[in-house]
Amino acid sequence: MSDQLPKGGIQERSFKFALEVVKLVKEIDDQSWIARTLGKQLLRSGTSIGANVEEGQAGQSRADFINKYKIALKEARETVYWLRLLSESEECVNQKIPALKQEAKEISLILGSIVIKAKENSEKP
Repeated sequence: MSDQLPKGGIQERSFKFALEVVKLVKEIDDQSWIARTLGKQLLRSGTSIGANVEEGQAGQSRADFINKYKIALKEARETVYWLRLLSESEECVNQKIPALKQEAKEISLILGSIVIKAKENSEKP
């Protein structure tokens, strides 16, 4: 993994983020049972971001799109939590965590902005 995670559209960015989460969790699998348990939570939330973005793109309505992106935003925030907990609990010492945490924060900001814009556009007459 490079020092910086990829930039690009939210679909591509969330997919590549999920790939990096999968790689990290593979490494965690050799550590303590606590680290493995936290890693499983991270895997669920970190891969759910992109899945919800993809579902939102195929939304049946503007409301469906907004709902899926709101879920993706919640998952991104949860992912930051699990990364922080892994790091600060010292259950997992891995150089990838800071970059992943930063990328999850940036993805959260992007998703939040998309949700706000989509809501504004849906309220226009």
